[in-house]
Amino acid sequence: MPAPSLPQIQADYQILREGAGFVNLGSRTQIELTGKDRLTFLQGFCTNDVKQLQPGNGCEAFLTNLQGKTLSFVLVYCYNDSLVLETVADQTETIANHLDRYIIQEDVILHDRTPTWQQWLIAGARTAELLAQETTTPLPEQELQHVDTQLQSIPVSIRNVPWSRHPCYAINSQQEQASAVEQILTSTGFQNCLAEAADINRIEAGFPLYQQDITDSNLPQEIDRNDRAISFTKGCYLGQETVARIDALGHVNKKLCGLKFNSQELPAIGSELSVDGKAVARVTSCCHSPDGNSVIALAYVQRGHDEPGKVLAGDTGTATVCPLPFD
Repeated sequence: MPAPSLPQIQADYQILREGAGFVNLGSRTQIELTGKDRLTFLQGFCTNDVKQLQPGNGCEAFLTNLQGKTLSFVLVYCYNDSLVLETVADQTETIANHLDRYIIQEDVILHDRTPTWQQWLIAGARTAELLAQETTTPLPEQELQHVDTQLQSIPVSIRNVPWSRHPCYAINSQQEQASAVEQILTSTGFQNCLAEAADINRIEAGFPLYQQDITDSNLPQEIDRNDRAISFTKGCYLGQETVARIDALGHVNKKLCGLKFNSQELPAIGSELSVDGKAVARVTSCCHSPDGNSVIALAYVQRGHDEPGKVLAGDTGTATVCPLPFD
């Protein structure tokens, strides 16, 4: 199939902001933890305080190794009898093997739900209005809150997700009911949108993806989501010593920032920007943003050059450092 045109992508982008659209998210990794020790177990392997979660709530977290490097960036959802870890595709083996090696006598069972659960992004200003026609359960209002409900007669879970600056949710169903869910969404007034359009909203919101914006070479504080994904008071966990030492020092040597370019040419992923001929930044995600008609990017920028307003030089022109999310 030919690549979608920029006008197609931008039209769907507007739907996901101002209308109501859905995007098939494919095989995002979803691992469910059950057993009475699930909360205390996970507490020992991630950066956030998951023991404080109540059913219906969630949080962001980094799974770290002994050296404090980031093995995964997950959304954690707390249900009555389980926890669900959700992240990008192809992370099941990495996460499950990492956690499973530490299960000794704990009452914890890991379930790979990736093949059996289907997930869509649903987004736009009219989302709540249209879904109200098909379910009696209000949408979760706060980020990472979630509800179990029915879409007509189909059981679904709806999660409030931080992938856009506009109303944005993930809806989950059993795989065998995926076709029926899409038919309901379409008949209700949701429009099927391009993944590229959702990615523009993601970049504008400053939401990073593992394997693209984050790798196992990154320290958690470099991603600059400390207030969302790291607890500095929760106590010991694998890798906590490194995270605490960085907190005591007060800085990392680079952090994830926004860049706004002065040209309409997209920089290559992995391309570097410099100051006085010295490389000080590296691009991880980029797009044409219709909001302001500009090229924007997520990039790691070295300390000392990461203040908003700093101007960096790249192959496609200059770029100005911006705080995330983009205005």
